[in-house]
Amino acid sequence: MTHWFHRNPLKATAPVFFNLYGVATNNAAAKICNDLRSTRLKLLELFTDVNCNMDMMKNAVDAYFSLLQGFITSLDGTTQENKLRFIQNFKWTDTLQGNIVSAQQDAIFELVSMEFNIALWHTKYASRLAGKEDITVDEAKDVHRSLRNAAGIFKHIKESEVSRLVTAPEKGKDLESRVLDTYIIQCQAEAQEDHTLTTLDPIYTAKWRKYLQLKNCFYLAYAYCYYGQTLLASDKCGEAIRSLQETEKYYSKAEVLCKEYRQTKGPGSTAKPSEHLFFTKLGTYVRNTLEKCQRENGFIYFQKVPPEAPQLELKASYGLVEPQSFELPALAAPWTQETYTAFDITRGPKDDKAKDKKEEEVKPVKEPDLKPQKDTGCSIS
Repeated sequence: MTHWFHRNPLKATAPVFFNLYGVATNNAAAKICNDLRSTRLKLLELFTDVNCNMDMMKNAVDAYFSLLQGFITSLDGTTQENKLRFIQNFKWTDTLQGNIVSAQQDAIFELVSMEFNIALWHTKYASRLAGKEDITVDEAKDVHRSLRNAAGIFKHIKESEVSRLVTAPEKGKDLESRVLDTYIIQCQAEAQEDHTLTTLDPIYTAKWRKYLQLKNCFYLAYAYCYYGQTLLASDKCGEAIRSLQETEKYYSKAEVLCKEYRQTKGPGSTAKPSEHLFFTKLGTYVRNTLEKCQRENGFIYFQKVPPEAPQLELKASYGLVEPQSFELPALAAPWTQETYTAFDITRGPKDDKAKDKKEEEVKPVKEPDLKPQKDTGCSIS
């Protein structure tokens, strides 16, 4: 199932060394800077570690964010802005416009950008688990939990963090509300997310949108197929035939969209649903069931086939992935009033030209190339 999922690429970022020589005036302050550098690097490494699980990710996130909050939270007992918030520059790419780098000298920009990548990791982790040959019940629960976590983080960014940025998000970029809405909805239910992309620039969203369209058609085909079975079991053979004819229509459209999706250029991995058992199996099943209905109608029921397809009940009250509430960890213990005072921003960081040059580089994230495993026919999403 790994290659059923379309996943946009991880955001790339420039190295950040937190070289606040001169500003950090004692050993405790200097250690915080060193710990910020090492915990950030560890977190970035886990994004591409195929052995990373949710517990490992949470520990790394807590370690970095608990320190980073010392650059955001007020620590002097007043309501004034943290004096360290704008002292360090951060650079991040965009998931849809990957070659374009955004830079802000703002610790909150770093926070929301890293949160975004954490949410993306959860979607990729869910995809990787669902792609296993023999997925267990516990692993299936982890798929569900990981998608809830991702939805919760995207929701937290949209509702709690974006408004705190000094520089408003650019249209069509990761932190813009329409993009965040699409990520949230995709995590909740991957058959309902397409309409939020329609107003975004197709240059960057065409591939993602094409994928969501084909999934929508595929799930509608499934819905009409099983509804047709239900109608046949209720001796409504004519309506069952019409429902299965609607299945054929959506299945054929999904096949066309699969080809168009693979030919469409754009960011993200390329899913290959048409090559998997669960996709081809549905086509065969639909044809056999429709032939059965037509035979029985010709010999037993003699019912007219309605010109219009039966209406599906689409407002299900179950099965949707609800976002898991996301909370930042508590401030790290080393952040005390004394340590905060030891950062003297009036002195300004000393120049370190060699390291500053490295901080300018934003290299693409090399994500592992996961090979699809034997398809079990499972359709966890």
